[in-house]
Amino acid sequence: MKLKSFLLALVMCALCAVPAQALQYDVDAPEDYLFGQPTSDDTIYEKEDPNVDRSKNTVLVPPGFGTPTSYLPGSGEYLTPNLVPGALSGGLVAEVGSVNYPTVDAADLGGYPIMDTSISYTEPAAGFTEVTDDLYYSDGSLGTLEIPAIGVSVKIHEGTDKAQLAKGAGHFTDTSMWYGNVALAAHNRGTNAYFGKIHTLEPGDVVSLTTQLGTRNYVVSSVEKVSETDTSATAATSDNRLTLYTCVRDEREFRWCVTCVEQTL
Repeated sequence: MKLKSFLLALVMCALCAVPAQALQYDVDAPEDYLFGQPTSDDTIYEKEDPNVDRSKNTVLVPPGFGTPTSYLPGSGEYLTPNLVPGALSGGLVAEVGSVNYPTVDAADLGGYPIMDTSISYTEPAAGFTEVTDDLYYSDGSLGTLEIPAIGVSVKIHEGTDKAQLAKGAGHFTDTSMWYGNVALAAHNRGTNAYFGKIHTLEPGDVVSLTTQLGTRNYVVSSVEKVSETDTSATAATSDNRLTLYTCVRDEREFRWCVTCVEQTL
């Protein structure tokens, strides 16, 4: 019995004399680029397309509950449709829409309020006044545009190319200069940024146009952001109106379009 206990003690001592060793594990660490990566596709859309406008300009008013499109993603109407990106920036409208203006003799229209009685005119029935030599002032301008609400008083020159806009506001050559729709353009930035604030105008603001044919007052009726290719606002009209164009800052696909109608007393 004592021998058996002695031998058991020797075995225990031998086991204790063997040095302990830690278990060895081989684990492959993840690649560096995997650290911090989101696990849901819905959380990485901004990284994939950081230039998407997610401001209130693109907010949709959802369709009514239970309507046919209520379950469709992206359905509804824009909260501010005239500010939707892709609905204008850099440059000006390059041309106006094609419009044919039938001409009639001025006598048939009962005459016009011409300041200089030596000026004679042939006026299209649709409401159109052609730019002729008699309409130019001695300084080469066609008149003056005044917008008191934004402190603008600028001379108007024929054409909307770089040279004309460097001198003031430009007149779209295929639009009227007095009767009907007078369309003008000017820069929205730089030293000649005469139209830099026209997008801040509000309905009812007064705008005046002075030419050799007289002075006419207009009131702002709308301020819209339109596509640079949308020239519909330059078409001839039967009423007397003034249409102002300029670029939209940092959105070269769009233009600000301000429509003004003749002020009636």
